[in-house]
Formats: sequence, C-alpha cells, structure tokens
Amino acid sequence: MSSHRLEIRVKPRPGLLNPEGKAIHHALAALGWAAVHDVRVGKVIYVDMDADTPDAALVEAEAMCRKILANPVTEDFEISLVPAEGGVPS
Repeated sequence: MSSHRLEIRVKPRPGLLNPEGKAIHHALAALGWAAVHDVRVGKVIYVDMDADTPDAALVEAEAMCRKILANPVTEDFEISLVPAEGGVPS
C-alpha cells in the first residue's frame, strides 16, 4: 500500500440558497467591493490515506463523500489527488 493525499471540494449546488455566501457578499458590498456579483461558500477537505492504487483511493474518497462529507441533497463534490508535499494548509 502507498500513501495518497486527496483534496475534496464540497460546494453548494447551483440555484440553492447559500446563506454564508450571501452574508459575505453583502459585507463585501458594504466595504466597497460593488463589482462582486455573487459569493458561494463551500469547503475543502484534505484526506491522507493508504490505498493500493490512486484509483482505489479515489473510490474510497467518493464513498466517504456520499456517506458523510457532503450532503447529497444540497452539495456537489470534486475529488482530486494532490502532491503529498506542500499545498496543504496546516
């Protein structure tokens, strides 16, 4: 087995309300950034895991998203493999 780092981006589905994004949009407009038309807030999750292959890691990550990391009614997700070194905030 080898170690894999995955980046999972969970974002609200288009057309659904995003109250946090709406609040940030209003705050930006109040601070003078009138050119901002919309803000949508999601989340990024980094997962380090062991798997036999990168494809096996992606399959496991998709199962995690469908069961717990994303709300299947209101959110979409994207999974990608990222380099183990750098790019991940601590």
